[in-house]
Amino acid sequence: MHPRQRRAFQYTMNQARNAYQAEQWSEAFALLEQAHILGQRSTRAHTLSHWWMFKVAWRQRDWHEIRGQWLRLPAALLMSRLWVPEGNTGGANVSPLKPMPIPASLKMHMETR
Repeated sequence: MHPRQRRAFQYTMNQARNAYQAEQWSEAFALLEQAHILGQRSTRAHTLSHWWMFKVAWRQRDWHEIRGQWLRLPAALLMSRLWVPEGNTGGANVSPLKPMPIPASLKMHMETR
């Protein structure tokens, strides 16, 4: 992962953890979706974002999201280096195979120049 992208991922994950600690579930999940986009090509980062999505879903007792994240965790471990749908936010509300546009606020962190 490019250093600028890694810093953006770490910052976003820290913000998500803070929101989690404050029990701000919607904010935490939205930040984790951003972290997912930033980190999905790194096995560690990709898996970490899904793990925290699972934790948020568990705290909310959101059974649909719990199941979705439980299925995505092994896929993140196995597929991150091979193929990921660019821009996918990682939540159970979207197909794990669907590419999505990368938000402009994240694009600048993902360039490798």
